[in-house]
Amino acid sequence: MAKKALITGITGQDGYHLAELLNKKGYEVFGIIRGQHNPKRITVEREQPFVKLIEGDLTDPSSLIRAVELAQPDEVYNLAAISHVGHSFKVPQLVADVTGKGVLNMLEAIRLSGRADQIRFYQASTSEMFGGLDYNRPGLGYDEEAVFHPRSPYGVAKLYAHWITKNYRESYNMHASCGILFNHEGERRGLEFVTRKITNAVARIHLGKQDHIELGNLDAKRDWGYAGDYVEGMWRMLQQDEPGDYVLGTGETHSIEEFLTEAFKAVGIDDWKPYVKQNPAFMRPAEVDILLGNPAKAETVLGWKRTVDFPGLVKLMVENDIKIESESSK
Repeated sequence: MAKKALITGITGQDGYHLAELLNKKGYEVFGIIRGQHNPKRITVEREQPFVKLIEGDLTDPSSLIRAVELAQPDEVYNLAAISHVGHSFKVPQLVADVTGKGVLNMLEAIRLSGRADQIRFYQASTSEMFGGLDYNRPGLGYDEEAVFHPRSPYGVAKLYAHWITKNYRESYNMHASCGILFNHEGERRGLEFVTRKITNAVARIHLGKQDHIELGNLDAKRDWGYAGDYVEGMWRMLQQDEPGDYVLGTGETHSIEEFLTEAFKAVGIDDWKPYVKQNPAFMRPAEVDILLGNPAKAETVLGWKRTVDFPGLVKLMVENDIKIESESSK
């Protein structure tokens, strides 16, 4: 009998890649979608018809209980969140309710199902929980034992979600694991995120649709990998005999300036400075200067390894955006 998986955040980047992976592995895939008239429903139904959609909301415990009853999952992947760091400063209460308390609601739905000892749970934690402060950064990057110091409402909400997952694991003997993922990007990334904002702008500049892009801090460094690689790590966590927490990252950092360099290089432009303007409006109240992951545990225990390098990631995203922008002009 095929395994069943229930995914929250099915309409997001990671939800798409994970659904594809699980479908190829023979799973019956269920996805929770918020709102009866959610426009993203059409996209899922068109691109991933194998996904069985269930209406639900992380802020509505009763809908989550119903979703678990309908899906009868072997595995639950909680990927849903209000995940834009900059936006979290504008709606901190909403971020707390969805990204933080919403995870508690999902865990409770599993516990109340009567199958808490049978359902394996994955929580999407984040490198933003570390905060990137100098005194808190191990020389080889953040690992599972590093100290947390979140610097945004999003990071704080994710830290609550991380710890409540660990609490349910210890209190109710649940197979609940947390993936502390560093920045992972790709062709499905939302346009509100700086990486996709850059690659989309570069594509449009290449096609003559715009002449510049406005950005904030160009010095911030991130550990950037490909989302398609990272969902493999999520799945591997839930295949282990014992639950645990794992850092997924590349072990190397690149600045936004470096990202710009690679993106413009992909369209044959060596000097990107004439096309980029800095706008103070895009600066964050509290900036995380650098995030570097140490995925040694995941590589050793899970046998996980990223396959797409940094230049390959940026090129993949630019080429995809050129294709999208070209087709939109027809």
